[in-house]
Order: sequence, then C-alpha cells, then structure tokens
Amino acid sequence: MKNTIESIWDDRSLLDTKEARDAIADVMQKLDTGVLRCASPDGDGWVVNDWVKKAVVLNFPIQEMTTIEAGPFEFHDKMPLKTGYAKAGVRVVPHAIARYGAFIAKDVILMPSYINLGAYVDSGTMIDTWATVGSCAQIGKDVHISGGVGIGGVLEPLQASPVIIEDGAFVGSRCIVVEGVRVGKEAVLGAGVVLTSSTLILDVTGDKPVEHRGYIPPRSVVIPGTRPKKFPAGTYDIPCALIIGKRSESTDRKTSLNSALREHDVAV
Repeated sequence: MKNTIESIWDDRSLLDTKEARDAIADVMQKLDTGVLRCASPDGDGWVVNDWVKKAVVLNFPIQEMTTIEAGPFEFHDKMPLKTGYAKAGVRVVPHAIARYGAFIAKDVILMPSYINLGAYVDSGTMIDTWATVGSCAQIGKDVHISGGVGIGGVLEPLQASPVIIEDGAFVGSRCIVVEGVRVGKEAVLGAGVVLTSSTLILDVTGDKPVEHRGYIPPRSVVIPGTRPKKFPAGTYDIPCALIIGKRSESTDRKTSLNSALREHDVAV
C-alpha cells in the first residue's frame, strides 16, 4: 500500500486509474477505523507516517463536490461526514461534526465540536464545546480538551509532525496548540495557554529556569506567561508558557489533577 501511494504521489497521472483510486480509498477507510495513523507512537517518541498524509492529500483531487444533508442541515463538500457512532460506542452531542477519515475510539464524548480528517481521538477522551481538532492531530486516551480549544492541523509539509496530546492530559479553556507541539502524558495546560513550535516554554520550578520548545514534559502544570524582549523601538513583553509545577505520580489522575489545580491556583 505504501509503495502504491508513493508511486501515485510521484506520478499524478495515475490518479485516473482505478488501482490508484482504490488504494487511496483503502487508506482513508483504514484512517477512519484507526487501522492506520498519520503519526504513531514509537517508544518514548513518535513517527510521522508521511505516506499516509500523502494519501489524504491525494484524496482531495479525486473527490467531487456533493451536497450532504443531515436533517434540516445542508453541507456542500468533497468529504462525507463520519457515521456509525452508535456501533463505535461514541457519544455525539448535537452539533458535533467529524469528517470521514477521522478515527474516534469507544467511549469518546463529543460535545458540539469539530474533528477534521486524519485526526485520531483515543478512548475515554472528551472534546468539549466549540473545540476543534485539526487534520492529523493525535489525541490520546482519557484526555480532556476543554471548551474553545484550538488543536492545529497539518497536512503539508508532509514531514511535519502533527500536534500530539498524550494520554491523560488536560487542555484548559481557549488554549491554542499548533505547529506540531507535543503535550506529554498527564500534563495540565491552564486556560489561555498558547503553544507554537517557537513558543518559549520555561520551567520555573527550580533555582534556574529550564527552556523547552515544542514539548511539554509529562505531568507539567502550565500557565500563560510573558517575558521581556528587546526590539528597535524598545523592550516589550511577549507571550511564553510557564511550567509552575507537577502533577503527583503517587495518586490517580483525577486526584492529582485536582491537587495541582488547587495548589497552583490554575484556571482551566
């Protein structure tokens, strides 16, 4: 399958063949059911499956615009909506929408939200009201994505890593996580934290600050912060993220989350 997709990517004239269209459709079906992923865990790290992302990109030119009706609502798009929630054991509150090609595991709860194709949402996770999960984003088990959160998507460049939110993490209201940032297991992002690939993440729990970029270590408790930066016109405060503590390893996730929120007065 990988070799076929790579061949089509290198020679777009193959898109007119039945073999190519069937191969792309097979990848999309396997993404929808979670058999394939745009990025996969590999030990302590992750591997980007760029050939799968290629199939997603190739799928668009071979699809035609069509009208999709859902009760009184009408949509006009190239990709159908995801279906089969009851069989999959997923709770979907109106007006939650997911596109075909997104995998949503058993016991996920979708409040009115949006999940784009290629995304992977693992079991026990809640996607809260007006949150968005972008294309190819990887959301782990028992994650809480709070109201209004923006999880960025990525299809190109193909080698770029998607946003990854690992198991047990809590993402507070109105957070923005984009550009392939990885949030480690059981980390807590306070309300309004903005994380991009260039955002300076400062661990201020020790005697001296420790810098991170693009990665929140496991169990970190994070709040929005600012730091001074000199410009030709003067010195101004620019956004950063501050790691101000850790969730306890010795208690269960719910207890350690509540303790961390109380101890560090973190709004989520």
